[in-house]
Amino acid sequence: MAIGDFSLLKQLFANQDNMDNQQELFRETLLMTLSRATRADARTDNDEVEQVQALLKEILSEDVSAKDIRVAASSELYEKTSIDRFLTNASTHLALEDRQTIISALIRIFHADGKISESEVDFFNMAATALRLSPAELVGLKTG
Repeated sequence: MAIGDFSLLKQLFANQDNMDNQQELFRETLLMTLSRATRADARTDNDEVEQVQALLKEILSEDVSAKDIRVAASSELYEKTSIDRFLTNASTHLALEDRQTIISALIRIFHADGKISESEVDFFNMAATALRLSPAELVGLKTG
């Protein structure tokens, strides 16, 4: 899939519910969410973009350019549907572990520049709610 394709996300926006490839949906969701998080405080910090690149390499074993991350952060998809609606729709198709990975990665993004803004906290809270994670799931508590 090309970086700007987001074919499964577009299916979600169009309310098409044939999410056969959960791994690809996770990939697109992670890329889109982390990219968008770099703009949570109304400015895209280079440290955050570099952290997104590192995380995508670590989690997905993919090299993504800073330019592609910046393009994904301001994708035309957001003109049609808000990020919280997209995450809410995606959450029903993603495994708990994938949703927790997205949240853990967000934490690392927001720490990248050494300061966390109120708008970043708001973005995090929105993402956690939209991904339908309980407080215990947010911190990785498991029974058994």
